[in-house]
Amino acid sequence: MTAPTQNYANHRRLVPSFHIVLFFILLANFIFSAVHLYRHHTYEAVMGLAMAVAFGLIFGHMRGFATTLQDRIIRLEETLRYQRCLPADLQGRAASLSLPQMIGLRFASDAELPVLVAKTLDGNLARGVIKQQVKDWRADNVRV
Repeated sequence: MTAPTQNYANHRRLVPSFHIVLFFILLANFIFSAVHLYRHHTYEAVMGLAMAVAFGLIFGHMRGFATTLQDRIIRLEETLRYQRCLPADLQGRAASLSLPQMIGLRFASDAELPVLVAKTLDGNLARGVIKQQVKDWRADNVRV
């Protein structure tokens, strides 16, 4: 069975075992630890709550680190793509695109990229607006 064609409506990635199951397990652990500390003022209860907080921090940072790395790779890939796909006048101007704008533009096909880059630069478009204007979606099926 093949995955549906990626577009604006379905391009976000949700990993249920991570985004839902693990989140609720960590939340339940935190609540249990907080209640346990409230009822039993012991060293073990304090450490249990501290570990629950630590697991929550790990959960958040783990996702943040992966997303930051992915954004840096996108910036590199798109910079190289602009050299290949954009006319000379737009290549120089493309250096002023923000990272969120570059992330939005990565979904545009090579054919429509020059027009969308020009629109983005002229109108200072936000990432979401850029994605909505993409007609020929260039899927990213290996995102983090």
